[in-house]
This record gives sequence, structure tokens and C-alpha cells, in this order.
Amino acid sequence: MAMHSITVTVNGSPEVLTVPSHMTLLQMLREKLALTGSKNGCAAGECGACTVLLDSEPVNSCMMLAVEANGHEITTVEGLAHDGALTPLQETFVAHNAVQCGFCTPGVLISAHALLQRNPYPTEEDAREALLGNLCRCTGYLRIVQAVQTAAEKGAA
Repeated sequence: MAMHSITVTVNGSPEVLTVPSHMTLLQMLREKLALTGSKNGCAAGECGACTVLLDSEPVNSCMMLAVEANGHEITTVEGLAHDGALTPLQETFVAHNAVQCGFCTPGVLISAHALLQRNPYPTEEDAREALLGNLCRCTGYLRIVQAVQTAAEKGAA
């Protein structure tokens, strides 16, 4: 099995890792770096539970090989909070009860964060469109969308 040395920046921290050719970015984050916030929901790029930011753009980490991330910056849900304090976006998710089982939440938060970075004042339609790649089987999306819009009103971007 071919092994590769890669250099990535994960949540602001430079990392040099040796990974096998077939290892996904999700596996690398979970197994090599113990960042278990991103989830393996479908392993087919359909559910969004594994969503992370690659150079500030949302990607399904289950569909990307770790070697493809070489030289890039990755942000996981763990990288959103600073010094253990939740971000305003995360706080609005709690306030709106937008979290139920929590399995989809890391990917939803990453997608919502990316939306607010590129559009600080999204409409409801904007929020729903940004979250199209994230499946939630518990909340029905209403509270999630409300949380995103409240975060925007609070200037969460």
C-alpha cells in the first residue's frame, strides 16, 4: 500500500501526516487527528454529515482523499469555537433547539458558517439553498433555518 506524506493546516494548526493512498479526508481527520465532530453518515457524499471547509469552501470529506488535501487549509466543526466558547452561530442553534440527535449538526454548522461568510444577511431561501447538501432526519429544517437567520441578525459572520 502506497503511503504519502502530506502537509495540511487543520483548524489553524499545521500538520504533517503520513497517509495511505486510499484514506479519505474524513478518515484522516477522525483517525489521525482525533477530530471526531465530522461524521460518516453515508460514505457517498449524499448526507453532508462529514462536511468540512477546504480553503473556506464546504466539501464532503467522505468523498475526498486525504492526499488531495495536501497544501490546503481545513476547518472542522471543532475549529469554529475559540477557547471553548461557542460562536454566535452555535449559540443560536442551542437557543432555537435546532439540534436534536446531533448527528447532522457538525455538517450543518459548517455549511451555515460558510454561507454567513459569503453572505452575512441571507434570506430564508438563501439559507435553505446553502443547506441543501445536509440531511437532517429530526428537525424538519425550520429551526435550523431560523437559527441561521438569527445568527445573521446578530452579525455572526
